Amino acid sequence: MDRLITEFDRALRTVFAPASTVRPRPDATLAEPELSAEEKRHAAGLMRVNHCGEVCAQALYQGQALTARDPATRLSLQQAAHEEVEHLAWTAERVHELGGHTSVLNPLWYAGSLTMGVAAGLIGDRWNLGFLAETERQVSEHLQGHLASLPAQDTRSRAIVDQMHIDETAHAEMAVTLGAAELPMPAKLAMRAMSRVMTSLSYRV
Repeated sequence: MDRLITEFDRALRTVFAPASTVRPRPDATLAEPELSAEEKRHAAGLMRVNHCGEVCAQALYQGQALTARDPATRLSLQQAAHEEVEHLAWTAERVHELGGHTSVLNPLWYAGSLTMGVAAGLIGDRWNLGFLAETERQVSEHLQGHLASLPAQDTRSRAIVDQMHIDETAHAEMAVTLGAAELPMPAKLAMRAMSRVMTSLSYRV
């Protein structure tokens, strides 16, 4: 019962409360760039997508940790989730600095991702980790695309996305090291399709 209460509290804090960070923001020493209204709108949209992705990551890790069988796997998932909380804080703050808002659909994305995380964990730890590794690979690809799309002078957003890319790549490598199974191609394609829906909607709302 205590664990369920803790996890419910974590869900509420992820979706509705400001996240905290231990590491300084990657853009802490950079000056705010001069951006046009359109550049700010576009950068805010991309950072809103990234924040939404971190909400989903928290839910996935939470669901996977709840159903992981191996204590070492569970601990690794929890440690990775802690880093994702920092990403959550960085992206939310940057969205607001750019004059935007976080996605109104975050509760929906959280619920769906939590369900997927629980399901992945129930299948078994190797597939659980395989799902994590593939998720992080696809997130890394999205982040690379955002680095190419963000305004060149928006060095603050770019610094945040660059550090996120480094961390997500490390999480994928961690999953492989722990014994992640390679997902079948239909599963990977389904994940990409769902990701496109999420990114398209969260960019706008």
